[in-house]
Amino acid sequence: MKRYVFILGLLCCGGSMLTAQDSIVDALTRNVPGRGTVTIHQSPAIRQMIGRPVASDRIEEANGRKFLLSAGYRIQIFSGNDQRSSKGEAFGKEQQIKNQFSDVPTYVSYTAPFWRLRVGDYVSYEEAYRMMQKLVGAFPSFRKEMFITKEEIRIPVR
Repeated sequence: MKRYVFILGLLCCGGSMLTAQDSIVDALTRNVPGRGTVTIHQSPAIRQMIGRPVASDRIEEANGRKFLLSAGYRIQIFSGNDQRSSKGEAFGKEQQIKNQFSDVPTYVSYTAPFWRLRVGDYVSYEEAYRMMQKLVGAFPSFRKEMFITKEEIRIPVR
């Protein structure tokens, strides 16, 4: 209970401090008695850019949602090149993962001659590793093929 009261107090106080400011630069350079002084030397163009949405050609739209494309990590669950069974196996394992972890995005791809199943959009290796441990716990038979790979990921834009 004390934790919730503390967090609520932080949100109220922190929110009121930031709403009175125009930008983070103003919040940092504000003179507060009993605290140090921060001086920021920067171009006025940089100050105008702070807080604005990023205009990028690396934004993708799918199903009415926008995603920022960025370097990141995914977990490879399956890779196979058997013409007769690999496609079915990739989609079958994808369905098993979706049944257990419905909120984790899955990606089945074909790059001749390989069918691959990769899951997740993780910014850090550590985040991908934690999820891989959960997947290994849920699907021990997938362990021998599972590893983390660098790939372009999709980060939801609000």
